[in-house]
Amino acid sequence: MSDLVNEPGPAVILRLAEEKNVWLCTVRPDGSAHVTPVWFVYQSSRWWIGSDHSSVKVRNIGKEPRVSLALEDGRFPVVAEGDALLIRDGFPHGVVTAFEQKYGWDVSAPTGPGSKRVLLEVHVRRWLLAGTAQ
Repeated sequence: MSDLVNEPGPAVILRLAEEKNVWLCTVRPDGSAHVTPVWFVYQSSRWWIGSDHSSVKVRNIGKEPRVSLALEDGRFPVVAEGDALLIRDGFPHGVVTAFEQKYGWDVSAPTGPGSKRVLLEVHVRRWLLAGTAQ
């Protein structure tokens, strides 16, 4: 899958590297929104988000891959719309390392007995920056 947009500018890339949380919006089976804050890394023109395989967001993405992401600062909005892929095995080493460096967290480690980790790989279709669709 190729991205249909250019990378955002250097100021946005810096925010993506420094900010800790992003709000992830997925679509429930009934069409309503499910919004939750998540940790993320932005690497190789993709948003990466770790989750437990049984989470609501993973179930939603399994049926409807369209998502929206919004950084927490509403004064200088950074919003991305895209499509999420569920990576169940073979997490990219660079992404695992990036989570470790940013959060001190092993994104591939199960949360408990019988649990499995999933990595969400979000390909951006559109950036909305400072209220302007890109």
